[in-house]
Amino acid sequence: MFLMLLPVLVYFAIFHYGPMYGVIIAFKDYKILEGTLGSPWAGLDNFRELFGGYAFGTVLRNTLIINFYKLVFGFSAPIVLALLINEVSVGWFKKSVQTISYLPHFLSWVVLAGLVIEFLSPSRGAVNMALAWFGIDPIYFITEPGWFRAILVSTDIWQTVGFSAIIYLAAIAGINPEMYEAAEVDGISRVQKIWYITLPSMAPVIVIMLILNSGAIINDDFEQVFNLLNAKVMEVGDVLSTYTYTEGLLKMNYSYAAAVGLFKNVVALILVLTANYLASKFSDETIF
Repeated sequence: MFLMLLPVLVYFAIFHYGPMYGVIIAFKDYKILEGTLGSPWAGLDNFRELFGGYAFGTVLRNTLIINFYKLVFGFSAPIVLALLINEVSVGWFKKSVQTISYLPHFLSWVVLAGLVIEFLSPSRGAVNMALAWFGIDPIYFITEPGWFRAILVSTDIWQTVGFSAIIYLAAIAGINPEMYEAAEVDGISRVQKIWYITLPSMAPVIVIMLILNSGAIINDDFEQVFNLLNAKVMEVGDVLSTYTYTEGLLKMNYSYAAAVGLFKNVVALILVLTANYLASKFSDETIF
């Protein structure tokens, strides 16, 4: 079993832990020709520039707002879907719903973003065609700042809800059937079964997933935002990952971009540790 785990350990060692030495770029004035070790030290200058800039405050606020919405609405969505699928007794219908719901998870955001843009197109999109039937003028959803964050949250749920529900369906499958049989003898309803048996039995998995997802408040989905972002919604849609991409690759300001990435990862670690600590105070289920 340890030999089977070896390829995974090698992968993480080479591609995740090995490159960690590059974090020192955030404390240097990085020069490509001089390399990571040869570049002069800059101390905390990159972080002073980071926290003192107006642009960073905007992208940090956008990141926190968007990911908070995703956590609030997106975390509960797969739990609800798993409960609904579990209540379906028709086998072919249950399998069809599962397949359709988790299919978007396996599609690239390049494909999904193209579908979203076409679906919301003001000239040929299905949504605006439906609005036209009610005499409502076309809405430029993708380029409208008031709609853009809602689009990011809703499309993220669409892409992840089905695959995430698999974890909760596995937790439901592990519940002892005798508990439901005893409840039926007592005459409780299906809703009461969900409330008093299913959800409490799923609680350990829900707590663990909540702890792991807490770090996502600062870690946004670059592929999603990058493929939907446009100049008209930069003020509400530009997030830390796209900001890092712009500063690091487009402007070639590598040290500053590394400082942004290091800040984001440190905050994510603090959030996960805090969530784990709070979970340990209210339950016995923690990640460590």
